[in-house]
Amino acid sequence: MFEALISDTVELPLALVALGGVALVVMVLVVWSHKRHSDPKLGIECDDPLPALLPSIAGLSHGCVIEGNRVEVLENGRFFDVLIEHIVSARHTVHFETYLWKDGLLSERIVQALCERARSGVQVRLMIDGNGGKLMRRSTRKRLHEAGCRLAVYHDRQLRNIGVMNRRDHRKLVVLDGRIAFIGGHCIVDDWLGDAEDRHHFRDVSLRIEGPGVHALQSAFSENWVDETGELFVGEDVFPRLEPRGDVALHVARVKPENAAPAVKILHHLVMCIAHERILIQNPYFLPDPEAIKALGKAAARGVDVRVMMPSEGASDMPFVQQAAHRHFETLLAHGVRLLEYPRTLLHQKLMVIDGQWCAIGSSNFDDRSFEINDEITVGLWSRDLAAQFEALFERDARDCVELDLASWRRRGPWRRARERLFYLFNEQL
Repeated sequence: MFEALISDTVELPLALVALGGVALVVMVLVVWSHKRHSDPKLGIECDDPLPALLPSIAGLSHGCVIEGNRVEVLENGRFFDVLIEHIVSARHTVHFETYLWKDGLLSERIVQALCERARSGVQVRLMIDGNGGKLMRRSTRKRLHEAGCRLAVYHDRQLRNIGVMNRRDHRKLVVLDGRIAFIGGHCIVDDWLGDAEDRHHFRDVSLRIEGPGVHALQSAFSENWVDETGELFVGEDVFPRLEPRGDVALHVARVKPENAAPAVKILHHLVMCIAHERILIQNPYFLPDPEAIKALGKAAARGVDVRVMMPSEGASDMPFVQQAAHRHFETLLAHGVRLLEYPRTLLHQKLMVIDGQWCAIGSSNFDDRSFEINDEITVGLWSRDLAAQFEALFERDARDCVELDLASWRRRGPWRRARERLFYLFNEQL
């Protein structure tokens, strides 16, 4: 009887553990079923010229074509010179949203400009991500608050946000007086200063935009601002009447509908399916999913010049991401996709050019974290002139690249292949 009692005492906790395990599996399945969505199938059959498809591209990515914009391309550290010059000239509002912020020389310049504007009566709203902004010092936050800046932290690292902390605000966006916007990949870290001259000065591109399209970017800023603060802003100071300022048509992809494929993912995948001549991609973290790999391979098979440039493993700030990306390089190379690695420094710009006519820039990396989890923004632009500028940047950077060769790539050793497979298991979280 004593042995039976011991047996029953042991079996009860085991049964509770088993029951808890089943409950956990059921809970995971319920969450997965609630959150899942169907990825876009990239089997589009369409011979229409790209100009005729622009409304479709914008509409399918939950946007609309907005004409009459003027756009200026800003590279490397010069971006901040122009940005700060415009911040100190703002008369009504400064809306600043960024992912990565680390105190240093650049941070000090930005903080001084924001504080000066706030003390002058300008409404300054600053949104930083809870994860990317964790290195912003308390003293910096105090200075901003004391000057009158409104600072909001997106999904701050607190217990109440434990369920959403993995969802990050990865956007880099500034809107001034509702009339001028800046968008691209630049972060508030000293590595983004300089002119990409060495490994400690990164390579990046952003845009300065004027015209009616600024309203769409102001709307994007308001999305996460309202989410964190509950504050709505209205009036001429934030949404003024905007007249045409140039000849660039643009559309914005940012929407992430519940249980539907995110707009940024649809946009990046869609344009690969309708390219007729060439696809040029520059992206720091290139981890395409199977559908994107298939789309790029099909494009190469129909004679499209497909080239993708990313930093080399040695130049990347996250080399394990590059190792994960290598998982499918053999497949891409075998299908005729040309892969180039940039070794000089971190190549951080996120650019696409399709057929020398349409181009895109934004915060989105070419991976599942950006496409599925993060809050991102990509601006599509219809402009042969801008496309030519982006293509010139690509060709200039290509001169410093090492192009991968299929035969050599296939000779990499078993340890390297195993490491690639291991890191790729975590591709959505990298």
